[in-house]
Amino acid sequence: MYNKISKLHYKGLRHLLALPFIWGISIPMVVLDLFLEIYHHVAFPLYGIPINKRSDYIRIDRQKLSYLSGMDKLSCMYCGYANGFAAYTVKIAGDTEKYWCGIKHSEGKGFVPQPHQKDFLPYGDKKAYEEFVSRK
Repeated sequence: MYNKISKLHYKGLRHLLALPFIWGISIPMVVLDLFLEIYHHVAFPLYGIPINKRSDYIRIDRQKLSYLSGMDKLSCMYCGYANGFAAYTVKIAGDTEKYWCGIKHSEGKGFVPQPHQKDFLPYGDKKAYEEFVSRK
């Protein structure tokens, strides 16, 4: 067994060791996707928030490229789904945040504000918040 492992290229071994962690997250991601879709399609109409199109965020198309190997195609499908789903999740969470709160976070060292918060109310502006609440 040791001889087989020692013959593997170091990069290949690192990739093999990472596989369970990369692919293992797919199960909870699909479960989250299911619950997110239920929330999105039930709560958003109740809030009066427009539904976001999944296809604007999730694109699985690179497997059609003939120059990719089978494993590359599978990996590209996974990444297209995972990264698109992450962007879709951020959009839905951001729309929810905008509806319910819409206040920027305080700025601090190392904090990276989310792009969807650029039009949120300033942190600590009580008057702006009271006006926001009165419009609801």
